[in-house]
Amino acid sequence: MSVRFLGRRVYLGLVVVLCSARHAGQNTAAATLCEALAVPLRTLQRWRRWWREDFLQTPLWQAMCARFMPPVLAEQLPGDLLARFAGEAAEALARVLCFLAPLTVRALTLPEGR
Repeated sequence: MSVRFLGRRVYLGLVVVLCSARHAGQNTAAATLCEALAVPLRTLQRWRRWWREDFLQTPLWQAMCARFMPPVLAEQLPGDLLARFAGEAAEALARVLCFLAPLTVRALTLPEGR
């Protein structure tokens, strides 16, 4: 499932969530993962800023944040959010991506000849 909510480029939703969650810890595993997936550090920093600032202002988060008890820690996003979804790692990740689906931007189809 791809999620296109972090700008003009299309990223796999799982890459955005996992790389951002790993980067929250500022550890070498994050650097290794991002390097293996060819995610530039600037992009990763932009994603982290999106989670800490822009995501918190989305209508989706504004409507749903109170449903998480105890509250999800903004500075731990998306890892803390991922931890709230039950199941094995793959199932939890799929649930997070479904949760984020309303933020997805559909691709624009231009008229023929453009």
